[in-house]
Amino acid sequence: MPKSKWSAFFSLLVVFVSGAVVGALAHRLYMVTTAYSGSAPAPKRPDPEEVRRRITADLRAKVHLDDQQVAELNRIMDETRDTFRKMHDQMNADVRGLHDRQWQKFRAELRPDQQPLYDKWRADRDAEQRKRREQQQQKQGGIAPRQ
Repeated sequence: MPKSKWSAFFSLLVVFVSGAVVGALAHRLYMVTTAYSGSAPAPKRPDPEEVRRRITADLRAKVHLDDQQVAELNRIMDETRDTFRKMHDQMNADVRGLHDRQWQKFRAELRPDQQPLYDKWRADRDAEQRKRREQQQQKQGGIAPRQ
């Protein structure tokens, strides 16, 4: 091929490759998923009873459960929920105890003149945390506070 044909071929090849690169970069930038920034409402967790109804209906339709099996499924779900709650409450109590022991050990390291200041600081901090928890619960729809 004469020089002008090679020149035209390489020019077209460069244009094609650069178009592919620009297209790939544009696609990558366009398809990036955004992180949750907190400004939009967070997706709500489904209501446990709604999830239960959905599972039961799905199993009834796809596995063809009869009424006795649905009753047994509900009993198993109730039993599991109660066990989970007991485990969760026990875990919370253990974590609270560990946390309290940490603060007690820290307080024991303070001089007697520092301890009243520390106690005031802890009371203020606990009040701020309680207030923040209540505000979060109000935003989430008035969920009852955990003890």
